[in-house]
Amino acid sequence: MRVLITPVTGFQQNSSLIWSERSGRGAVIDPGGDLEQILAAAKEHGVTIEKLLVTHAHIDHAGGTAALARELGDCPIEGPHRDDQFWIDMLGTQGGRYGIPGEPFTPTRWLAQGDVVTVGDETLEVLHCPGHTPGHVVFFHREARVAFVGDVLFQGSIGRTDFPRGDHATLIASIRERLWPLGDDVTFVPGHGPTSTFGYERQTNPFVGDDAL
Repeated sequence: MRVLITPVTGFQQNSSLIWSERSGRGAVIDPGGDLEQILAAAKEHGVTIEKLLVTHAHIDHAGGTAALARELGDCPIEGPHRDDQFWIDMLGTQGGRYGIPGEPFTPTRWLAQGDVVTVGDETLEVLHCPGHTPGHVVFFHREARVAFVGDVLFQGSIGRTDFPRGDHATLIASIRERLWPLGDDVTFVPGHGPTSTFGYERQTNPFVGDDAL
């Protein structure tokens, strides 16, 4: 599986284009905005986008989902978990507040803990990791040892929990109980900033590292 990260919107949110080298079929994870950049990247690498995957419904991650799905001919949308419905409903309001185009959408498929999604001939496991938002999900490609964690975890930090229905204790539990067991060798793509590994964060992260807890 190939991965190309494109920071989008003024929040520099890491939108990931992922695809199968064998089939050239792929998906966009968190199409938050600047859709022309995402589409140009897909064209440059010869990727046919067959679905959109959403970790959670904050504007910088999901604002462009509806527009990109239309642009691609009613492309299927998978995710987030159903508990983020209220955030999806507020995408227009969020967009007006932050100056990012956004509109609500209806997922083709809501996701839950233990689900799998397919991208071409690749398979990603779904982990429900609430805390930043109640319906946040993570996508994990076991063979490539890479996880797309949205705003659950960052290099040296963790997601905010001061938004509606955020919860600090729940976020810590999501990281410890659902991310750490995947293995220290897993590289993760956060919603913002540089990639890291779970092992490095367990050693150094002041919020959720082993010494901190």
